[in-house]
Amino acid sequence: MKELKQLVRPNIWSLSPYTSARDEYQGKDAKVFLDANENPYNDPVNRYPDPLQRDLKVRIAAIKDVPVQDIFLGNGSDEAIDLMYRIFCTPGVDNAVAIEPTYGMYGVCADINGVEYRRVLMNDDFQPSYDKIMAAVDANTKLVFFCSPNNPSANNIDRTVIDRVLDNFDGIVIVDEAYIDFAGVPSYLRQLESRPNLIVLQTFSKAWGMAGIRLGMAFAQPEIIGIMNKVKYPYNINLLTQQRAMEEVMQYNRVQGWVDSILKERTRLMEEFAKLDCCIKVYPSDANFFLARVKDAAATYNYLVDQGIIVRNRSKIALCGNSLRVTIGTAPENNALIDSLKKFSSCTKKNQNVVVVFSGPEGRQSEVKRSEFSAEN
Repeated sequence: MKELKQLVRPNIWSLSPYTSARDEYQGKDAKVFLDANENPYNDPVNRYPDPLQRDLKVRIAAIKDVPVQDIFLGNGSDEAIDLMYRIFCTPGVDNAVAIEPTYGMYGVCADINGVEYRRVLMNDDFQPSYDKIMAAVDANTKLVFFCSPNNPSANNIDRTVIDRVLDNFDGIVIVDEAYIDFAGVPSYLRQLESRPNLIVLQTFSKAWGMAGIRLGMAFAQPEIIGIMNKVKYPYNINLLTQQRAMEEVMQYNRVQGWVDSILKERTRLMEEFAKLDCCIKVYPSDANFFLARVKDAAATYNYLVDQGIIVRNRSKIALCGNSLRVTIGTAPENNALIDSLKKFSSCTKKNQNVVVVFSGPEGRQSEVKRSEFSAEN
């Protein structure tokens, strides 16, 4: 890795951040606050929130087993993604590299910030090539993005590829682990201490069930976190979000129960979906959703909309022609999906040669024809 000063935009490196009243006074024993031009009425929302979310970070650090100083909290993970471009990439000069297909905000944030975004197409099994990624890298590449488990393909990305990029790329590598709680593999958080060019993204939106409060997490070595805190807006996480998140982290045991239920339903729903006449292929999943190729994605999607059931048509995404992305819901919701598709008029002709792909132990995959498929599969 290059020295951090060489990677950060010069104007960001020399930036003097805005200093808020709550930055200057950080104690808790004062009773009269006359420093921030706040309205003295309507407690507690009349007061500005902690700009660095210190109490919440202490709880998160204990759960994630990382130092507090390695944590950044953002308005969703999207804020952290945007900050990566604003901190490291000079518009019109630098570029970022990412696997394709993947989470769309990496490209959107690049466009917003005037940064070239280079897509490296994966193979048909949604795995990237190390050689192709490094071939896309040049002297002006500052960022490489991996989403693992990936969206929309739902699979874990080959860790040997990620590790080799971390070892040989001298810029910043972002590993987005939004779905890590469902993945069955170790988090890259365990590598933070030894990898100064690594940034790991996680979120409260998925396993934690709090998409509505918009709270994302970024983890990196303290030098990078310090720059992120310097560039972010002073009060980026509002008081209500901090309070709601604090309530949930105090009940962390609930999250694993939700994850276990989703994983059981994932197995059941994928098996039932694979039996449908409209289904051509169900891809392996390490997330709380799966990707399935169907005979006519547009017709299937529209039919489900008419039934009040919304999935995601990903047909316009690279490698995802005629594919639907299906989130795992509750058992009744999943039953409603399967029951509706069984009635779908275009799914009447049984295709005996459909290929169904399942992940087995240690990530091994197996394929069976529908004619060979049974509950034991």
